[in-house]
Amino acid sequence: MRHGKHKYKLGVDPAHRKSMIRNLAVEIIDHGKIKTTQTRARALRGYVEKLVTLAKKDTVHNRRLAFKKLNNKAAVTKLFTEVAPKFIERNGGYTRIVKLADKRLGDASKMGYIAFVE
Repeated sequence: MRHGKHKYKLGVDPAHRKSMIRNLAVEIIDHGKIKTTQTRARALRGYVEKLVTLAKKDTVHNRRLAFKKLNNKAAVTKLFTEVAPKFIERNGGYTRIVKLADKRLGDASKMGYIAFVE
């Protein structure tokens, strides 16, 4: 049975999906807030929150694991030095998704912001 095995497919093949999620994660770490579709934001939430939890303990091993997930040295450095220290006392829920009323022109996709909580 496949109960509880749902993944966000995002309408692309697995390699493209992995690359898209990785790029969105790098962008949210760099900018703190990005505008994307609600489905992509929900797919990205778990990926980014696991990275923040990993970055709360600054060890060489954790940095290497984060680099393996992000493949961007500047993003890993910013994650460990600026983003994760803000969430030391927090036990989860590092991101929030804000839904926008306007849909995207062209395909009418539901849009929203995904951002780190303050």
